[in-house]
Amino acid sequence: MIKQFLPALEAEINQMNLGQNPNELYEPIRYLMALGGKRIRPVLSLLTYSLFKNDWQNAIQPSLSIEIFHNFTLMHDDIMDKAPLRRGKATVHEKWNDNIAILSGDVMLVKAYDYLNEAKNIDLASFQYLLNRFNKTAAEVCEGQQYDMNFENLSNVSIDEYIEMIRLKTSVLVGFAMELGTLLAGESKEMATHLYQIGELVGLGFQLKDDLLDVYGDPVKFGKQVGGDILANKKTYLLIKALEQAKGDQAAELSHWLQASNSIPSDKIAAVKQIYTSLGIHTQTENAIKRYFDQAFELMGKLEISEERKLSLQNFMAGLVDREV
Repeated sequence: MIKQFLPALEAEINQMNLGQNPNELYEPIRYLMALGGKRIRPVLSLLTYSLFKNDWQNAIQPSLSIEIFHNFTLMHDDIMDKAPLRRGKATVHEKWNDNIAILSGDVMLVKAYDYLNEAKNIDLASFQYLLNRFNKTAAEVCEGQQYDMNFENLSNVSIDEYIEMIRLKTSVLVGFAMELGTLLAGESKEMATHLYQIGELVGLGFQLKDDLLDVYGDPVKFGKQVGGDILANKKTYLLIKALEQAKGDQAAELSHWLQASNSIPSDKIAAVKQIYTSLGIHTQTENAIKRYFDQAFELMGKLEISEERKLSLQNFMAGLVDREV
């Protein structure tokens, strides 16, 4: 099924009428959307829709609303993070400038609503509920981003606080993708909530995997600057765990690198990575990832849907556990 979904999604993206003039406003949107990416959120929406119905083509456009929204957040996040690369290419603010990236991102948010409005075969009350859920999710993503920025100025952030931040910043949109597919298929709010909970767990595991890949990933495959979180002193699961567990000389060395202002980037990345490895942070993070995905699969098992129907979604989820990008 996924082999059908991705080409169909890309075909729709390639023919999107996002606007033409002024070119400086719309070209960055076309550029970012054309960079590809895993399209995890619309694929999850279509996979969830397909648990209940076969005519998944009817769900393509509304499912793309969350991909457009997701890319809008990336465009703005990259400005805040001063990120040079996105999917192995220059970020929009690097290729153009900050002002263009901000305004183009604003238009993307508007276009996300246009695509959500393409939801078919649902009544007005159901669409209003869907719209309210989209709005709540969108606000939560912004809340998560603000918490993430707040953490930059805090010396102590707990694992629980970090998990709540990534739940808001990342997981709720993954959860909504599965909720969206369920609601587009005309299923009940209760069923949609169950699928949302699965997606939220998948999103937590997915973000922790992202944290892990940022340190241990192959830069060619990962498509982003490996070690970027270390250079930015970003409060990730790995850093918080290391700060909790480092003692004596290790704690002093970690503190040194966190406070160093003129260090050689490659030296800092190598040193902090070595501290993580010696503390077993890599394994601890992998175990946390597995816990969240195990919980998601457990909830999948409780769905009263044929195993054949669930197979494609389960296989896709399993692929997210072992991903290298």
